[in-house]
Amino acid sequence: MPDLKLYFSRNLNPRVAVAAAKYMDAPVEYIPASPRHPDHTAAFRSLNPNALVPVLVEDGVSLWEADAIAFRLAQLCQPDFWPGHPDAAHITMWVSWSAAHLTPPGGAFYFHRLVRPQFSDEEPSAEFMEGEMRQFREHASTLNNFLTGRDWLVGKGPTYADFRVATVFPFAKDAGLPLAEYREICRWHDQLMQIEAWRDPFLGLAEHPDQIKPLEGVTA
Repeated sequence: MPDLKLYFSRNLNPRVAVAAAKYMDAPVEYIPASPRHPDHTAAFRSLNPNALVPVLVEDGVSLWEADAIAFRLAQLCQPDFWPGHPDAAHITMWVSWSAAHLTPPGGAFYFHRLVRPQFSDEEPSAEFMEGEMRQFREHASTLNNFLTGRDWLVGKGPTYADFRVATVFPFAKDAGLPLAEYREICRWHDQLMQIEAWRDPFLGLAEHPDQIKPLEGVTA
């Protein structure tokens, strides 16, 4: 097994990457990171030129973006979680759908209700948030209808499709998303929350990054 380091923070996409790694029991070293901190940004760009997490470093070579990280860890640890699944194309379909349709409006509520208030008092316009809510409701309805009669999105067990589509749902109540109106989504996500890796992916991990670990030999 290669040497694996997963740099993360406690935001939406890093949470998904950590949850996937924990679910697959991937042998990674979890390293909390603040790549946008002025003391860390320059060094972190050698890992990810976007200066964002998550980043997986495998034997000194970095891989960024949560979906790519989940794909690679599944290749190494549990292929049927995504790339080796007999219906991997439909897993990829849901990953793509979530990124294009459901997660952006949900993420807007997560950001403006839970993240932005920590550093800015500037509120988005009511028109903007109303538009995001319309989009969220449209795509939540699509998901809710699809889940009728299904335990999981693809196949008979959890896959990365479930993790990715559920990206914002652990924060729905605090973010002001009307998840309770969608019975099938709630049933499905309640089931997903029975998985400890999804319910509490940061359990046992460091709370705050004290420093960025040495990055010698890393190539992006």
